[in-house]
Amino acid sequence: MQLPNLAYRFYERRLAKSLPADKLPHHIGVMVDGNRRWAKLAGTPTVAGHQAGADKILEFLDWCEELNIKVVTLYMLSTDNLNREPGELRDLLEVIGTTLDRLGETNRVKVQQVGARDLLPAELAQKLAALEASTAHRTGVHVNVAIGYGGRREILDAIKSLLRDAAKDGRTLEQVTDELSTDGIESYLYTKGQPDPDLVIRTSGEQRLSGFLTWQSAYSEFYFCEALWPDFRRVDFLRALRDFADRQRRFGT
Repeated sequence: MQLPNLAYRFYERRLAKSLPADKLPHHIGVMVDGNRRWAKLAGTPTVAGHQAGADKILEFLDWCEELNIKVVTLYMLSTDNLNREPGELRDLLEVIGTTLDRLGETNRVKVQQVGARDLLPAELAQKLAALEASTAHRTGVHVNVAIGYGGRREILDAIKSLLRDAAKDGRTLEQVTDELSTDGIESYLYTKGQPDPDLVIRTSGEQRLSGFLTWQSAYSEFYFCEALWPDFRRVDFLRALRDFADRQRRFGT
């Protein structure tokens, strides 16, 4: 092994050992951004960038498992992405489908879709339903795959479901209004029953949420990394965790 690689590995191990276990995030949201730019810089087809990003997801989840991160939410396909050029969208959906198969084959992670399943092709929607059922018993990392996801769409879906249930129960609009609370809305979100993300990471240098976990990220810490997602290294992840551990979370106070 060359000297620069030895120095890198030493630094990585030292960084990992320095992380306080009691200050690691319980739930991490990740915006896996930069796959298309990676492909363009590499001079390869766009689908190669999507595939490289998918490979990185499997590697990233291994890192999370090593550090005992309990919940991970991956922004894989937004509602806006569904409007991409048909050829690219077809390739992207194929990569996503293969990635779901690989997640199922790990025999470790528990997979849950967060998103509007009715917006997805029937085959992909069925695959997600089957994967959720087959991994429900697993006790490893809980992986939320945000596929067909939009933050505004999630809130809209939550309110619609709440109003439908109220109508079934015979409650009036005035009663619903009087009883409406943040807890009530949260119980209808795609992530109901889960803790909000402590840390949201976005790669590729962009510094915006793009509709990711709009409700749940109200008090999240954010970490923006210059690396494109396929180039995101374990040391980049460890730096994000160190930065998180060093912050004093205020929760609006």
